[in-house]
Amino acid sequence: MVANKSSGGSGKKTGPPRIINRKARHLYEIEETFEFGIVLIGSEVKSLRGGNANLQDGYAKIVRGELFLHGLHISPFENRNTFHDLDPKRERKLLAHKKQIAKLEVSLAQCGYTLVPLKIYFTKSFAKVQLGLGKGKKLYDKRESLKRKTVDREMERAMKER
Repeated sequence: MVANKSSGGSGKKTGPPRIINRKARHLYEIEETFEFGIVLIGSEVKSLRGGNANLQDGYAKIVRGELFLHGLHISPFENRNTFHDLDPKRERKLLAHKKQIAKLEVSLAQCGYTLVPLKIYFTKSFAKVQLGLGKGKKLYDKRESLKRKTVDREMERAMKER
């Protein structure tokens, strides 16, 4: 989980933070991304705006023709009413069209594919989650991508020095 912070000194607020799952692209080969709205309760929205969420163990699943996000941890808001005790890891419904769900169902039927949350952000006043359709990487794939990344970085440095 990484939340964007405003750059120091100016004192200007940049808006609500984006919560990013950095490990997702390391563990999965993401082939396609989708954007969905997420159904939240008021205190969860306030907590998300504060950047108190963790996407590390999250995944999405289709249940009875509806899309749900499992394993997303949204910490309880400190100043909320104690009327509702919400489970921080409860499943949350995602807002998607039936055609999108049908397309995802066909993709998920293939062996090894899963829906992984990549980031959560706000568009206007709506909470959105970006899901990636990905296939799990093997250990040698992870090593290969790290090698490729370091070689690219070294080439960039060499080009800057010239």
